[in-house]
Amino acid sequence: MELVIVLLVGLALGLVGGWLFGRAGVVAESTGSIDPQVTEARHEALISQIRHDEAVVRAEVEQQLAAAQASVQGLREQLVQAQEQHRQTVEAHRQETRQREAATQTESKVLQKLAPVAAQLKDMQQKVLDLEKQRSEQHGDLAAQIRATRQSAEQSKMAAETLSAALRNNSVRGAYGELQLKTLVESAGLLNRIDYSVQESISADSGARRPDMVIKLPGRKQVAIDSKVPFSAFIDSFREDISEAERKTLQTQHAKQVRGHVDALAGKEYWTGLPVSPEYTIAFIPSEAILNTALDADPTLLEYAFSRGIVLATPVNLWATLKTVALTWKQEDLAENAQELVDLGRELYKRLGKLSDHVSKLGRSIETTVRSYNDFAGSLEGRVLVTARKLDGIDEARMLGEVKQIEGDTRRLTASEFTVLDETGIARPEIDFEQVGLPGVAEDDERTA
Repeated sequence: MELVIVLLVGLALGLVGGWLFGRAGVVAESTGSIDPQVTEARHEALISQIRHDEAVVRAEVEQQLAAAQASVQGLREQLVQAQEQHRQTVEAHRQETRQREAATQTESKVLQKLAPVAAQLKDMQQKVLDLEKQRSEQHGDLAAQIRATRQSAEQSKMAAETLSAALRNNSVRGAYGELQLKTLVESAGLLNRIDYSVQESISADSGARRPDMVIKLPGRKQVAIDSKVPFSAFIDSFREDISEAERKTLQTQHAKQVRGHVDALAGKEYWTGLPVSPEYTIAFIPSEAILNTALDADPTLLEYAFSRGIVLATPVNLWATLKTVALTWKQEDLAENAQELVDLGRELYKRLGKLSDHVSKLGRSIETTVRSYNDFAGSLEGRVLVTARKLDGIDEARMLGEVKQIEGDTRRLTASEFTVLDETGIARPEIDFEQVGLPGVAEDDERTA
């Protein structure tokens, strides 16, 4: 490449010199005269100029050559860098290929190991689909149930409104309380016309009265129950279209109505018309909320009712009281049955004593029969058969057999009831009624034998 540059520089200098020389000839020809000194001077000047131009061109060429060499060196370095990058790229590609192959192998192994997991996931996906299907069906069923519940709630609301309107009537409210009271009494285990009576007419100090129910207690004791209670204000206090102040006012009015009912019930004095009764009347309130609302509005209501001889009872505590009454009647029946069993035991024990006499007589009769049989067998064996065997013509094969005696004795009765003998020598039972826990009895007669 340096040789090419030198040739190019020489070619350029030749062209410049030829151009200058031709120009000098043209000038000389135009003047018409040629001076050798002038020519020589011109030649020297021309040579100097050519040398100067050559030096300038050489310097430029050298600069260009240096720049070209620097460019070549830079290109070489870039080539080396490019080769290094290419090598690195190839190595990275190979490394990536090896890693990809290793990853592929690893992935293949992982896939092989995850094959059961994939199967389980597939099964789980199927189960999820089944569950989703079931959920959809259940959602439909739930929506139907919600619609049915909504319809039932609407019907219940209408029924509640109808019941509320009906309970505002005094006769309906009284019938409702009496029915709930009757149900409560029957659930406690009491029997109608035996343990309690309904609408029984009595004559109290305040006049003729008819309590809703009279509970009968053991010992001919009785207690009256009244099931009527006002709660129209109580129902109105639960309306949604009233304010809190109005609700409190209605609750206070409800407490006043209950207090007025206590005064009216205390004035009837049911206990004065019953043979034996505690001096109070049970006022049955068919709902816990009715009494609680009245007590919240008037905390002194319960104490006031006690002072007037009125017991405010809700289904919870009244049921407990009635259950206690039923248990008392059951214990009373058990006591009566126990007394009857005592009487039967006394009678049975008396008859067992009489039976022991017959057993003793039967034993003695059996002993007498055994002794008579043994005497008969001894006489037959020792006297009759001995004489009979002496007769001529007796066939020895047909000889009478031996008659055995009865050697056993009858079994004696060893119980304490059969070991005492009376003055006739007959075994009679020795009965200690205090030991067996029964009262003493008189002597048995022939009728009980």
